[in-house]
Amino acid sequence: MNADNVKAQMRKGILEYCILSILSREDSYAPKIIAELKAAQMIVVEGTLYPILTRQKNQGLLTYRWEESPQGPPRKYYSLSEEGRRTLAQLDESWEELVEQVRAIRYGKKEDNITTVEPIE
Repeated sequence: MNADNVKAQMRKGILEYCILSILSREDSYAPKIIAELKAAQMIVVEGTLYPILTRQKNQGLLTYRWEESPQGPPRKYYSLSEEGRRTLAQLDESWEELVEQVRAIRYGKKEDNITTVEPIE
């Protein structure tokens, strides 16, 4: 097993969640989103980000507007729609459940000196 490949696949799986999370804090444009992902060591290139942003916009999770830039061409700023906020709330719950499930599998869950694992629904 190639651990780097597994890590890359895990990152791809949560990238859409991370993008919604970034946009929940403030409206942003693609290069700034990429910079924030890179700062968190979630390495992403424009060729990966733009299709996700387009898909999320087409699903009604994002809206966008054009703003003049102090330097260069206008920037396309993305923001969460109400549907995007609802979806993010659902993903937040799913993420917490998933983390608990992985912890139970990885470390086991101790109850009455017996190691048990909660079933995944």
